[in-house]
Amino acid sequence: MAELSNQLMALTVLAYLAAMVCYAGEYAFGKRSHIGRAATRELVGAGGPATYEEAAERLKPSRGDWSGRVAVVLNLLGLALHLGTTVTRGVAAERMPWGNMYEYILSTALIGAAVWAGVLLRKPAVRHLGLFATLTLVVLLGAAALVAYTPVGPLVPALNSYWYVFHVSTIIVSSGIFLVGVVPAAMFLIKNGWDSGKRGFPYTLGRRVGDAGTLERLTFRLHAFAFPLFTFGALIAGPLWAEASWGRYWGWDPKEVWAFISWIVYAAYLHARATPSVRRTTATWIAILGFVTMLMNLFGVNLFFEGLHSYADAG
Repeated sequence: MAELSNQLMALTVLAYLAAMVCYAGEYAFGKRSHIGRAATRELVGAGGPATYEEAAERLKPSRGDWSGRVAVVLNLLGLALHLGTTVTRGVAAERMPWGNMYEYILSTALIGAAVWAGVLLRKPAVRHLGLFATLTLVVLLGAAALVAYTPVGPLVPALNSYWYVFHVSTIIVSSGIFLVGVVPAAMFLIKNGWDSGKRGFPYTLGRRVGDAGTLERLTFRLHAFAFPLFTFGALIAGPLWAEASWGRYWGWDPKEVWAFISWIVYAAYLHARATPSVRRTTATWIAILGFVTMLMNLFGVNLFFEGLHSYADAG
């Protein structure tokens, strides 16, 4: 089962990569993209009012639109393979697959992929964000396989507790939602910059992006949903487990400190977002900073710091 999980992992990354390529095709050439709409306007302007047949022809899905539909299929296939990778890993280990850094990244990315699929099916208008969502998944899973891979093994003694389920599961779910939330956050800043007249990279990507307000609202909703879960996992379940395992609620362990930093930053984002005098771009930058602290907690702390939470090589 462990070998099957590794093989499914490779197929998962390939499926997400193929979906990313197809999303890129629609992003550049689909009729709903700014490039496609510009081409349609040119045709209308050159030929005068369109006949019924011409209008029907223009409404037919273009190659770019078909590329987007194929991307969605490949995206969902990748999600199914991703689920299989995670489940077989857990079956091989005879436990929940959250015992080390590799499994944590695998599970967090799975939640992120599932949340993105839900957003995709509920809001097809943001399908163009799939290019960046799948890019994030490919990079994260690639880093997990290349940097954090750990053979299947039993849990370290400190993790063998019923708090393991409550604490780690809520952290994984909230982190997966934050992972998806950073995509519309970044694209909102790019789109807003493009609308404001900025034409250098990366703002040139904004001309192919939809409404900035929709991206900003999606960012807020994802973060508002994830934050209470993260609060429970990091500031309630975590300290209770620490007291049960190590006899103290707080010990200034690097993992604890960075989790608290992330919580402060995300709380600051939600507060800024709810304050009318704070610009939406400023609040969104705070959300992106929060995700940077999450990455530091995931990679930096696990790889470069020693502490009671250093399970990067635990299996």
